[in-house]
Amino acid sequence: MMEFFLTAAINTVALVAIIIAALIFVIVFLTFFPIGLWISAAASGVHVGIFQLVGMRIRKVVPQRIVNPMIKATKAGLKLSINKLEAHYLAGGNVDRVVNALIAAQRAGIPLDFEQSCAIDLAGRDVLNAVQMSVNPKVIETPIIAAIAKDGIELRAKAKVTVRANIDRLVGGAGEETIIARVGEGIVTTVGSSISHKDVLENPDSISRTVLGKGLDSGTAFEILSIDIADVDVGRNVGAQLQIDQAEADKRIAQAKAEERRAMAVAQEQENKAAVQGMRAKVIEAEAEVPQAIAAAFRSGKLGVMDYYNMKNVMADTAMRESISSTAVRPETKKE
Repeated sequence: MMEFFLTAAINTVALVAIIIAALIFVIVFLTFFPIGLWISAAASGVHVGIFQLVGMRIRKVVPQRIVNPMIKATKAGLKLSINKLEAHYLAGGNVDRVVNALIAAQRAGIPLDFEQSCAIDLAGRDVLNAVQMSVNPKVIETPIIAAIAKDGIELRAKAKVTVRANIDRLVGGAGEETIIARVGEGIVTTVGSSISHKDVLENPDSISRTVLGKGLDSGTAFEILSIDIADVDVGRNVGAQLQIDQAEADKRIAQAKAEERRAMAVAQEQENKAAVQGMRAKVIEAEAEVPQAIAAAFRSGKLGVMDYYNMKNVMADTAMRESISSTAVRPETKKE
């Protein structure tokens, strides 16, 4: 009896081991041999071998990302090669987005081949979004652009640019920033060439016509369909402000020149005062030498006492005459 139970236990363990080994084999087999995906592809009319799917596993390619877009393209009537899809995947492209773009372009009647769509996708642009934008144009709104007319009045304009993707120029073409910059430049040029800001306010569509005729979409990935001026506001009077600033500058220059002339006049006055004081000092110095000269004349006998007194009398008489002349009042008509 004991041997019977032992044999049964051993058989049970062996059976469990076989089942586990079988499960592991099935899991490994299904991992390398995607039977379900192969059946789905065969049912959809996509001819792909099971060993081709295993090769994708070995090349570290997810088979679902190749087979599922291939099924989608086959159902849409596109003839694509699995090898090309796999090559695009290995190059870092988005296979599903490329296939979706090809299907959308076929439905919209837009000429787009597989190689071109792959090039656009590898260039970093969304090829599906480009196809959708070709069908449904996009509106780009510019920021507020300030421009000054010839009369000195500032105008602030905002434009809406309707663009459509240009499939042929997606690779190497400029983006939305270039479109906005060029439109802004065109608005500034158009407003700046206007004689009066009133002309722009009366006909804002003149800006659209002028800017649209400049071919601003050259070298870009878009085709400009229309440019509409959404809003125009009057800003500052730049011309008047410039005149005020110029007048203020002229005023400061005149004040500086006047201050310079005043400083020169003060310096000249100080110089004249110094000259007068120098002359007075010389006079005082000369007057101080007079008594010395008289004393020398007395000692040398050239001047006598009577001569001295006569000289003093003349000097006194002269001083009296000067005093009388300075205090004399001119005759005036008496007021009644």
